[in-house]
Amino acid sequence: MLQIQHLIDGRAVESGSGRTGPVFNPATGEQTGQVDLASAAEVDSVVASSRAAFAEWKNVSIARRTKLLYAFRNLVVDNADEIARRLTAEHGKVADDARGEVARGIENIEFACGFAQTLEGRYSELASTGVDVYTVRQPVGVCAGITPFNFPAMVPLWMLPNAVACGNTFILKPSERNPSAPRFVVELAQEAGFPPGVINLVNGDKEAVDRLLEHPDVGAVSFVGSTPIARYVYSTGTANGKRIQALGGAKNHMIVLPDADLGLAADAAVSAAYGSAGERCMAVSVVVAVGDIADPLVEAIRVRMEKLVIGPGDDPASEMGPLITAEHRDRVAGYIESGSTDGADVVVDGRAQAFDGGGFFLGVSLLDRVTTDMSVYRDEVFGPVLSVVRSDSYAEAVKLIDDNPYGNGAAIFTRDGGAARQFQGDVEAGMVGINVPIPVPVGYHSFGGWNDSFFGDTTMYGPEGMRFYTRPKVVTSRWPDPSTSSVDLGFPRND
Repeated sequence: MLQIQHLIDGRAVESGSGRTGPVFNPATGEQTGQVDLASAAEVDSVVASSRAAFAEWKNVSIARRTKLLYAFRNLVVDNADEIARRLTAEHGKVADDARGEVARGIENIEFACGFAQTLEGRYSELASTGVDVYTVRQPVGVCAGITPFNFPAMVPLWMLPNAVACGNTFILKPSERNPSAPRFVVELAQEAGFPPGVINLVNGDKEAVDRLLEHPDVGAVSFVGSTPIARYVYSTGTANGKRIQALGGAKNHMIVLPDADLGLAADAAVSAAYGSAGERCMAVSVVVAVGDIADPLVEAIRVRMEKLVIGPGDDPASEMGPLITAEHRDRVAGYIESGSTDGADVVVDGRAQAFDGGGFFLGVSLLDRVTTDMSVYRDEVFGPVLSVVRSDSYAEAVKLIDDNPYGNGAAIFTRDGGAARQFQGDVEAGMVGINVPIPVPVGYHSFGGWNDSFFGDTTMYGPEGMRFYTRPKVVTSRWPDPSTSSVDLGFPRND
């Protein structure tokens, strides 16, 4: 059985805590490994390693850091298939989803490779007589990333490249449910030549998270996960004087206006709701059908659902894989039952689909005539369940989104440019799609929601990520009058 250890100072380190967590193949239900879970004392040793490395790393030239980032990028590209294979083995996502995750991670490394321009300072000559003022951006210090199970390779790459590009050292605490892919990514960074201690990995659970949030030598923490935990990370970390960016849960809505391209909207709803088994913070979980498009839209989605192939992620024919654990599968299935009990029409019931073997599979589900007081609407289901809410007007549909406590992403499908432009200004969400169901920004923009989907001041990756991992320092300087200099500068001397 695979034993997954910490990576500290460029080498594998076995935990001394005596605690481990199981790692499963979700497609078979079999345990394939176990991961060490760090104690608070072991977290302290990792932080000490990162702090010692920071003393030198912060003074490494931009040119050297850039070369190392390019080397890292090339190794990730060369090993993309192996990273994807590990994602499928421990998360269950199908090959296309796994390769797409790696590709989006590579985008973020490539952005970080151009960090020199992003870190350019500002200079004001002669702000006053003989006085110059300039601003430089300097690293925060030891930074930590606490990342989720649903994107175990991509989300660390939202954080790690920018953090080390800015001169920080970085500690990754990946999800203990599927730790092999992020561990391999850190191994590639070490192979690229980053000095020992610049990038460390510590596996763990709440004990490790709490120690990172409390440790006085950790300057910044990045987190992606559910809203309750994001709120906890933000409140605990800031109470301990840390810079925090914490991305929480979502309830992403997709409005479909009566003039929308029906086929395009139905295709988008199916791919956005059921891709990666719905275990995406940007998955569409609610379609808001406006007016008389509702009946044909529900039917078009239902027809497309029948064609979805659900199976193991390593089967090339599979279009959707299993959920991450048996417990999560059963939790998601419970929302189908509660939606039916509360009065929704269960158009397609994923519980009715049978699967061979012991994997954590659940079929895709479609619930129509869902209302905002139902738990299947209120809660983040995080599974292959799509709810359809019917609305009489554009204004009512937008209000429905804005009344929801989350504000991660929202999309509209329409042929009307005026309606689309109005929507992007009206809707209370951090990321907006126009005829795009999953509006995940490219690597040179930044990722983050509003309201209960985000806690902090600076969103993830891109330019905002660079701001998060640096602190501005303003220098005001005055030099003696050149005429008093002991060096002959060609000025008349006062003596």
